[in-house]
Amino acid sequence: MSDALARPAEAGSSAPPRSNAVVAVLAFAGIVVSLMQTLVIPIIPELPKYLNASASNTAWAVTATLLAAAVATPVVGRLGDMFGKRRMLLTSIVLLVTGSIVCALADSLIPMVIGRALQGLAAAVVPLGISVMRDVLPSDRLAGSTALMSASLGVGGALGLPSAAFIADHYNWHILFWVSAVLGAVSFLLVLSIVPESKVRTGGRFDLVGSLGLSAGLISLLLAISKGSDWGWTSATTLILGVAAVTILLSWGWYELRSPQPLVDLRTTAKPQVLFTNLASIALGFSMFAMSLVLPQLLQLPTQTGYGLGKSMLMVGLVLAPQGLVMMAMSAVSARVTKAKGPKVTLMIGALIVASGYALNILLMSEVWHLVLVSCIIGAGVGFTYGALPALIMGAVDPSQTGAANSLNTLMRSLGTSFASAIAGVILAQMTTDFGGAALPSENGFKVVMAIGAGAALLAFFLASLIPKPRKAVEAPADVTPAPAQEVSEAKA
Repeated sequence: MSDALARPAEAGSSAPPRSNAVVAVLAFAGIVVSLMQTLVIPIIPELPKYLNASASNTAWAVTATLLAAAVATPVVGRLGDMFGKRRMLLTSIVLLVTGSIVCALADSLIPMVIGRALQGLAAAVVPLGISVMRDVLPSDRLAGSTALMSASLGVGGALGLPSAAFIADHYNWHILFWVSAVLGAVSFLLVLSIVPESKVRTGGRFDLVGSLGLSAGLISLLLAISKGSDWGWTSATTLILGVAAVTILLSWGWYELRSPQPLVDLRTTAKPQVLFTNLASIALGFSMFAMSLVLPQLLQLPTQTGYGLGKSMLMVGLVLAPQGLVMMAMSAVSARVTKAKGPKVTLMIGALIVASGYALNILLMSEVWHLVLVSCIIGAGVGFTYGALPALIMGAVDPSQTGAANSLNTLMRSLGTSFASAIAGVILAQMTTDFGGAALPSENGFKVVMAIGAGAALLAFFLASLIPKPRKAVEAPADVTPAPAQEVSEAKA
C-alpha cells in the first residue's frame, strides 16, 4: 500500500520533465477556467439584443456563474479529498466544456444561463490543481508550482479580456464559447494523459446535509450582494435574503461542528494560521477586484468628462493584459521569497505592493500608460499574495484535507470580489457627475474606490501579520507515507 501511495511523488522526483509537464498542464487548466471570468464582458451590452431579453435578465449570465462557482468550490474540493482530486478535476473540466457548448448553441436566455452555470461549476479546478501538486510533486518544486497555479486565476482573466474583445469585435459572438469549449477539451486530454491521480484520500461518507446547507447560505448571501443594487438595498427581497443567509450559515456551522464527517472541518479553519489566511484572502479578493471595476470604466468614459480616456473594449483588454504576464512572472519571485522568509512574509510584501499601486492610481489616472503602470504594480502584488496563500493553507492542514482547505480559501477570495462589486457599485452610483443629461461616475468616486482598495490591501497586511509562524513546512508525500484512507477516516471520526 505504501509503495502505491508514494509512486506519484517518486515519479515526479526521479523525472523532472514529468514534474514540469504536470505543472504546465495544471496551470493551463487553471488559466482556461479563469478565462470564464472575462469571457462575456465584451458582449454584456449586446446580450439583450442577442438573447431577446431585458438587460436585467441577461445579467443572470454573469450572476449564474458566480453562484455556481461559490457552491461548487467547497463541495468539489471535499469530493476531491474523498474520491480523488484528479477525478474531480476532470469532472470539473467536463462541466466547463459542456457549459461552453450549451452557450455556443444558445440563442435565448435560459440556455445561456444554464451554460454559464455549468461553466461556473468548474471553478474548483485551481484549488484542486494546487492540492494535486502537494500530493504528487517533490518538495523542492512545490512552492513555485503552487504559486504559479494560484496566479493562474488572475492570469487567465487578464489575458482573456483582450482575446474575447477581439473575437467579439470581428466574429460571431458564439465563437467565444466554441473557443472555450476547444480549450477545455484540450485541457481535459492533457490532464487525462499527464497528471497522475493522488493517492491521499480521506474516505468516509459525503456530508450531503452540510453541502445543501452551505449552498443555500452562499446563494442567499451572494444574491443579496450581487443583486442588491438592482432590487434596492432596503427592499424586502434583499433583506429577506440577507436574513436567510445569516440564519442558514449559523445553523450550518452548528451542524458541521456536530457532524462526525463534516463538509468543512470548522475546527481546522479556526486554527489561527488558517483563519487569518482566509480573512486576509477576503480582503485581497476585495482589493484585486476594485481595480477591475475602476480601470475599465476610466478607459472607456468619454474624454469630454475630463478624466475618461475614450478607449474601446479591445484597448481596455490590451491595457490590462500586461498585468497577467507580470502576475505570472511574480509567482516565481513569490516562491523564492517564500523559501527564504516564509509565506507569511511573502503575503505581507504582496499586500503592501497592492496598496502602493492603488495609492499611485489616485495620483496617476490621466494617461493610458498611467493605468498600464498601475495595473502592473497591482498585478505584481497579487502574484506575491496568491502564491503565498496556498502555502500558508497547506502548511496548516493535513494532506488529506488540502482539497477542501484550498477550495475554501478560493471561496474566501470570491466572497471578497463580490463585496467589492457591491460596495464599489454603491459608491459609483452615488458619486456621479452630469454628462449630457446622463449621470456618470465622478472622478472623485473613482478615487474613493481606489482608496478603499488600498485600505483593503492594508487590512490584508494587518491580518497577515497576525498569522503565527507555522510549526512545520509543507511536506511532499515522498517524505512521509500517508495513512490508508480507512485509517485516516477512522482517526478523524
